[in-house]
Amino acid sequence: MDQNLFLQKANFHKIYAQLFSHYGPQHWWPAQTEFEVIVGAILTQSTNWQNVERAIAHLNEHNALTPERLYKLPEEELAALIRPAGYFRQKAKKLKAFVAHLHAHHQGNLSKMLAQPTKKLRAELLSIWGIGPETADSIVLYAAHRPVFVVDAYTQRIFTRLGLLNAKIPYEELQNFFMRRLPKSTQLFNEYHALIVRHGKETCRPKPLCWQCPLSESCAYARRALQSQ
Repeated sequence: MDQNLFLQKANFHKIYAQLFSHYGPQHWWPAQTEFEVIVGAILTQSTNWQNVERAIAHLNEHNALTPERLYKLPEEELAALIRPAGYFRQKAKKLKAFVAHLHAHHQGNLSKMLAQPTKKLRAELLSIWGIGPETADSIVLYAAHRPVFVVDAYTQRIFTRLGLLNAKIPYEELQNFFMRRLPKSTQLFNEYHALIVRHGKETCRPKPLCWQCPLSESCAYARRALQSQ
């Protein structure tokens, strides 16, 4: 990551730099193909990544990790393979909805689908049953490699505790909050989101570990928490 990108917007780049210094590069999204990114983005809904990895490993073992193979795979068989990801019947329906849409609208050609203009691609993804804004933006950023910032519960928690936004801010407004303050860079959005997820999982938990937080000096929540000890 080019650190010069982060000299333009002091506060947000300082937060990035502190997280990057603490955790290092995240190499996210961990996938071999664009289709694997999409499968992972759907499977990671309401579960942790370790469970997703187990489900993806099962799909790989059964040579089912391509649009064509997944399209032909019976839904019950697919549900059994992705069982480790939780809500496996619902997620099997979502995966089948995606590949059915891909075949109906793009003749099964994922590259053709992902090559569309960003706004058109995002709107199309949101039209598919089971794909919401966070999943759609993950696909646009990590599979189509477009500069769209992904926000999630970790983003909201961390930046609310930092005192930079309202906890009830809607998804699109929260996304715009970042995209207005950062250079439009796929590489930057990728690494920043990955660092936010890492920080939310390891440090800024529901019960945060403020004493080991790299952002504690600039965090309103951490200052209150540490002063009360």
